[in-house]
Amino acid sequence: MRCIHHIAVICSNYERSRAFYRDILGFPVLREVWRAERESWKCDLDAGNAQIELFSFPTPPARPSRPEACGLRHLAFLIDDIDAEVARLTAAGVECEPIRIDPYTDQRFTFFTDPDGLPLELYERSA
Repeated sequence: MRCIHHIAVICSNYERSRAFYRDILGFPVLREVWRAERESWKCDLDAGNAQIELFSFPTPPARPSRPEACGLRHLAFLIDDIDAEVARLTAAGVECEPIRIDPYTDQRFTFFTDPDGLPLELYERSA
């Protein structure tokens, strides 16, 4: 294995989630497809070193708990300036937790959620 190619996210409201990942987080759309047989949208977003696949389905089940359910815990995005990114997200109406310091790496990080409550993390690149 060489790297992560994509991460798939199922959303409850496609338009709302596409706007969040595209417009607020800034991931450009690579392709968007309506899959009639599944009543499902699939949107591939360019996340730099990987893609985010955003899916819609008619009635997806809710996530069991946050964030300690078995399975994928959260997605983390590497950024250069956590203060600027938190300010930008806050101005867009996205609530971020207080910035913390990872006790093992001394790096700054914070959490926020997507429109469906999926935990997302900002992790500041070391200087």
